[in-house]
Amino acid sequence: MGSPMNNVNLAALALRARLVLTRAGAPACIAIALCVAAAAAWAWLLPQRAAQAQLMARPLPTPASLVTAPPPPSANQNLAGFYEVLGEKRYAEQQVKVLFDLAAKNNLTLSQGEYKAGYDKASRVSTYQIILPVKGPYQSIWQFAMQSLRDMPFASLDEIGFRREAIAETTVEARLRFTLYLKDGEP
Repeated sequence: MGSPMNNVNLAALALRARLVLTRAGAPACIAIALCVAAAAAWAWLLPQRAAQAQLMARPLPTPASLVTAPPPPSANQNLAGFYEVLGEKRYAEQQVKVLFDLAAKNNLTLSQGEYKAGYDKASRVSTYQIILPVKGPYQSIWQFAMQSLRDMPFASLDEIGFRREAIAETTVEARLRFTLYLKDGEP
């Protein structure tokens, strides 16, 4: 343990420091505290700056060691990828059933839809437009639309319209227009 002499010296030293601070005033004490904090921050940041300088002094990797991106696909590869994703025309009615099942899964009331088949000679792609009037909560309608697009990557949601009879009503009427892009199923 410390001797009584050290305790007296510490008490006297603390008293002297308190008297000096009282005489200096609050603004001077704040200025001294800020100076001490700045010196401590500078002393802490100095080694950090040295480490950063060493990191910046390292040479950059040579181009041979860098990963190169694969070349972009050719037009023929893009076209083949496009036709790969298309649905098959012979299963168009089954895709409509998928939409009806998803609507039921999302607790939506689905009225009878309108269907229209088409064909684009230039791209050799069949289209199947489906207009579905549905009723249900707003969130459920959006979940149905997004799930439909996830389950059928060859479909597009071309139009969606909402209507509500009164502001307080939780049931929304929506009209969704999907287009299915289909190939004939021939290789």
